[in-house]
Amino acid sequence: MLPFFFFLLLTFSISQALPPPRGFYLNCGSPYTTKLNEINYTSDRGFINVGNTTAIKQKDLLPILSTLRYFPDKSSRKHCYNFPVAKNSKYLIRTTYYYGNFDGKNSPPVFDQIIGGTKWSVVNTSEDYSKGQSSYYEIVVGVPGRTLSVCLAKNAKTLSSPFISALDVQSLEDTMYNSTDLGLYKLSLIARNSFGVDGDMISYPDDQYNRLWQPFSDKKHQTVTSQSSVNPLDFWNIPPAKAFMEGFTVTKGKALELQWPPFPLPATKYYIALYFQDDRSPSPLSWRAFGASINGATFSRKLNVSTNGVMVYSGQWPLSGQTTITLTTAKGSPMGAVINAGEVFQVIPIGGATNISDVTALEDLLESIDEPPVDWSGDPCLPLPNSWTGVTCSKEKINKVISLNLTNRGLAGSLPPSISNMTALKDLWLGKNKLTGPIPDLSPMTRLETLHLEDNQFNGSIPESLAQLPNLRILSIKNNKLQGTIPSALLQRKGLTIQASPENMASTNNTGPS
Repeated sequence: MLPFFFFLLLTFSISQALPPPRGFYLNCGSPYTTKLNEINYTSDRGFINVGNTTAIKQKDLLPILSTLRYFPDKSSRKHCYNFPVAKNSKYLIRTTYYYGNFDGKNSPPVFDQIIGGTKWSVVNTSEDYSKGQSSYYEIVVGVPGRTLSVCLAKNAKTLSSPFISALDVQSLEDTMYNSTDLGLYKLSLIARNSFGVDGDMISYPDDQYNRLWQPFSDKKHQTVTSQSSVNPLDFWNIPPAKAFMEGFTVTKGKALELQWPPFPLPATKYYIALYFQDDRSPSPLSWRAFGASINGATFSRKLNVSTNGVMVYSGQWPLSGQTTITLTTAKGSPMGAVINAGEVFQVIPIGGATNISDVTALEDLLESIDEPPVDWSGDPCLPLPNSWTGVTCSKEKINKVISLNLTNRGLAGSLPPSISNMTALKDLWLGKNKLTGPIPDLSPMTRLETLHLEDNQFNGSIPESLAQLPNLRILSIKNNKLQGTIPSALLQRKGLTIQASPENMASTNNTGPS
């Protein structure tokens, strides 16, 4: 994964007040709410319950950079923020990082960030920190359920604690970036620029969705300033009118060649959106026509650009190495080509899905026990290297939980009946805890091979339904508070080893030692 587009969080463009954007805006590590660019960034408490917080002792920092949350726990597979969201919704996620030498090591950690069950990117802020800058990453995602998780995780290059300074979860309209199936892909930002500008970046309130449009100037190209404003609602992506106020142009008859993004890209598919507007005052003569190509391939054969503006896009465009956009003026056009702004996202395939019944069962278990593993947050299975502690999953299109091992974790609470919905489970190991209540009906778990419930405080009778588990080979229920003896149907099962306390045992030849 390439390094993403970075920025220095120092100045913002401010204009007239608008209603606040819809979403969540977190000032990570701070107990207080702070205002930035007319947006209230609240404490991240309530969205995450792990990690430590600290303040950055440095003057002249933006408020959202002056605190952070970091995650020193080396045993956790991931550390997740969770947000309640509307089902089948669309969001822009922005993570912001400013290291500030918070750990005294003068070396920013390298780590992964994860959206839902998909590894999004590697976070490496070293280059920006060496320049005194902060770093940010953006991704556009579709959310099929009612919860969105944003997680950080160690990787093979992580030498110290992952951290985060701020987190934005911005709701988007259905029309925005709709040429990409967000049920199958996510869009990770590579570059978003307004051309011809050499000043402040554009953000909220000029962009009502708080996207950040970096200025992009180039002395090779003539710049123009638009004499009229576009209506953002005329465009599917609803870009800010201010992004059209300046642009690059060429004289009539010449081609405009623009190397953008200004860095080489890995060979894969990208979402590209380009924005154009005739810069003159509105009139019947205020138009121009030209074609657009990218790396020699036709992107749009003939654009007729007026003062109302035009957007052209592709949801799956192949790029590799340096990118060159060429605008060729059409015959008969009264003016040369012009370009005002652009966005490029890398198209990332979603990393699979976890069986919803398994997710629900594990979430119910999470609610039923005290002090679960600290990384039981986000997707239980995905990414597979970052599954929940004790959870092992299959490698399928729809991943299923095949093993749950929480032996000797100090767990208290009870087993919810829905645990039986994990029908692909082969091994259920919950021994040496402090679990109470009855053993639920596990008969739907027909693939279960080993069941370890020993050394707990389960009570009630031993369920006869355990005899309905056709593949069960080992049943360990000793040292509990179970009443009665083992049902005869269990005792008659061949190939089943039973480990039980003496008071629960009956005379049999196929039982194991107690």
